[in-house]
Amino acid sequence: MFGYHNKILIIDVSTKSWRWEDLQEEVVKDFIGGSGLGAYLLYHYCPPGADPFSPANPLIFCASPLVGSRLTTTSKFAVVSKSPQTGFIGDSLSSSSLALAIKGIGADAVIILGSSSQWLSLKVDESGIQFNDASHLLGNTTSMTEGHLIETFGPGYGIACIGPAGENMVRFASISNDGGRQAGRTGNGAVMGSKKIKAISFKGYKKLHYFNELNLSKTRKQLAIKSLGEATEKYRTLGTMANLSVFERLKVLPIGNFRNQSNKDFHSISGEAIHNEEKVSTSHCANCTIGCEKLVTIPNGGSAKVRLEYQSLFALGPLVGISDRETILKSSKFCDEMGMDTISAGSTCAWFMECMQKGLLPKQWLELLPPYENDEDLLKKLLNAIAKRSGIGDILAEGSARVSKEIGLGTEDFAMHVKGLEMPGYEPRSLHTMALALAVSTRGACHNRSSAYEYDFASSSDSGKLSRGQMVVDGEDYSAVMDSLIWCKFVRKVFDDFYVESSEILNDVTGWDMDPNQLARCGERINNLKKQFNIREGWVMDQDNLPKRIFSEPLSDGENRQSLSESDLGTMIKSYYDAREWTSDGLIPESKLKSLGIEC
Repeated sequence: MFGYHNKILIIDVSTKSWRWEDLQEEVVKDFIGGSGLGAYLLYHYCPPGADPFSPANPLIFCASPLVGSRLTTTSKFAVVSKSPQTGFIGDSLSSSSLALAIKGIGADAVIILGSSSQWLSLKVDESGIQFNDASHLLGNTTSMTEGHLIETFGPGYGIACIGPAGENMVRFASISNDGGRQAGRTGNGAVMGSKKIKAISFKGYKKLHYFNELNLSKTRKQLAIKSLGEATEKYRTLGTMANLSVFERLKVLPIGNFRNQSNKDFHSISGEAIHNEEKVSTSHCANCTIGCEKLVTIPNGGSAKVRLEYQSLFALGPLVGISDRETILKSSKFCDEMGMDTISAGSTCAWFMECMQKGLLPKQWLELLPPYENDEDLLKKLLNAIAKRSGIGDILAEGSARVSKEIGLGTEDFAMHVKGLEMPGYEPRSLHTMALALAVSTRGACHNRSSAYEYDFASSSDSGKLSRGQMVVDGEDYSAVMDSLIWCKFVRKVFDDFYVESSEILNDVTGWDMDPNQLARCGERINNLKKQFNIREGWVMDQDNLPKRIFSEPLSDGENRQSLSESDLGTMIKSYYDAREWTSDGLIPESKLKSLGIEC
């Protein structure tokens, strides 16, 4: 089959064994690769009710059919498991040479099962698999770990590793790759840590064959040129850091744990200010023409640089009420080195700091706090304690959802999460389509699996007469296809007609005859399977919701009052379920599953 090896590598670290299984063409025609294929494999390899930290929970790495095609931005891979944050599907994406290395060993996906009795570093290449002792790597940061493995094995390996946060099974630990890029959300780094895998190194040179290389060559050149146009100018200039000043101006930047109360000026941490006043360089993901990634040299940090983007700026700055640039840069770098999701880390700290301000913390918790001088110092010490699970960090490493439930006293109302995954930097009281997307997402509070904010920022004429429910459905299905092919979201406006052009490209890769409607149907199928997995794992309708603060505390900017009521959200959720052709309580009818070819 063109574009695929038709093989899955399954590694059992309990028995230190491995096997190869065939990947059927009908499966990839339905679920493509990346996040979609990962969802299919998770459904079939994860036993119902498995604890996320049990040996039975698979850790799945998936490439896509476009990996190796040299089309711009197609170096991404997906990591999928049952999330230790939500108990539902947990998938995260990252860009690196790892995707091509997985393809190079002759696999389209790698599934890791079991749990080792000792810490391991896996080396996977065409000669086989080595289960190497990794005890000497424990405590190492992600960059130290990757550097050691490159020095030991030599160049050319795609490496995925965890930092101390993953070793300590911090529920929002990330997986690091390619010098600091992160598969950040949903806690896959903690799952890797539960299996006692410090790192995995892949290297191989098995060739992929494409059905119409001539057409792909033409498309490659066209997309490369278009990707350097107006649609990506913001990302090429300032990266996603550009969003901070825009969101602050539009009053959709969450501040102070979504209280949006602060007398601080956040201009000094805007993308423009950082770009003008700090040493900033541009880095490209493998095979990318855009170069959205901005490396900022940290003040008073020697030559240390941090890969800085909007969500980290938001979560470690305005969300915790901090505007000190050096603190934010150092905190973001620290999270990357420890292997820890910046959004969940910042949000958990913001919740804790608000509890402190309101005097809601048990005395025994306060006694676990290290001495600190100010909020900036407190943030850095909390992050350090979380990564090491020391003192108060051992409690906060569970995330705001679990800890607020334990403490009670109304603190659950301002633990800003959905289904256990902390909220990203978008204000749902102002962005109602985004609010709906956050509430119903199978991943928890996620902005990347629907891009629904684009409907909120668009004019009403652009959105037409679609209900918000239909907007979110369309955004989710579109994103599911993007995340399965896998395109970077930043090329979405480069396409004149995404489904037409992507189906043509997929056909040139595979030799299929998939039309645009069939490709869109793949997105619908993927999202329904993700939902069905969550239903199987205990999802109930009440979990499609937002934190109570969103409903009980309207925003006011002096002229406008921005609010979202529970009734408003309920109406939107109903329109979403209707657009999905689900039941009124959010379940998927058997007839719907059957129409999509989903067998459960």
